[in-house]
Amino acid sequence: MNSIVRRIDEGLRQGVAVDDFRGAMRDLAGGVSVVTVGRGDEISGMTVTSVSSLSVEPATLIVSINRQASSWPLLKKHGVFGVNVLSIEHRDVAERFSGAGGLSGAERFAGAEWVNLVSGVPLLAGALVAFDCEVEHVVERHSHAIVIGRVLDLRISTGAPALVYWQRQYLALDHDRDSSTRSETGLPTPKALWQI
Repeated sequence: MNSIVRRIDEGLRQGVAVDDFRGAMRDLAGGVSVVTVGRGDEISGMTVTSVSSLSVEPATLIVSINRQASSWPLLKKHGVFGVNVLSIEHRDVAERFSGAGGLSGAERFAGAEWVNLVSGVPLLAGALVAFDCEVEHVVERHSHAIVIGRVLDLRISTGAPALVYWQRQYLALDHDRDSSTRSETGLPTPKALWQI
C-alpha cells in the first residue's frame, strides 16, 4: 500500500468552529444514497451523501461512515455493504434510514422491496443504482471511517429524477425537466433542480 502521512505543525493548526464548518458544508449539494450493511436478520443502514467513485478498473467506491453509527459494527463484522442511489420516489426511504421516527436496524427496511446480489447485503430493488460491495480497505480518521469498497455487482433502474440534499432539504435533479424550471442564473445547462 502506498500512503503518505503528513504531520501538521501544531503552530499551523488553527481549525475552524464546528458550526461554521457545518454551515459551509450545507452549500455542498450531494446525491442521496442509503448504505446498507449486514446479512439475514442482522441488517442496518444509514442515509449518506458521502459516496464517490474511486476507480473504474477495478470498479471501486468510497463512502465515509460515522464510527458511532449503529451500522459500523455490522460493516466491520461482515465486510460487505450496499450503496443504494435514491430517486425522488425514495424520499421516505432516505428519511427512515436517517433515523427519523426513531427507527433503527431492520425496522428501517420496512415499506420497500429489497433484493440480494452476490454478497447477500440488502439492496433497494428500485434504486437508481444499487452497488453490491466488498470492503477492500478502511481508513479510520477522527469520528469517521473512509471505506473503500470493491463493486462485486450492480443493478441499474431508470426513469425517476435523482434525490439530492442541499441546504437541509431534499431536491430533485432531472435533466428532462422543462426549461422553465431551470436555475435563474441563466447558465446554459440541461439540468434542473426543484424542491420536492
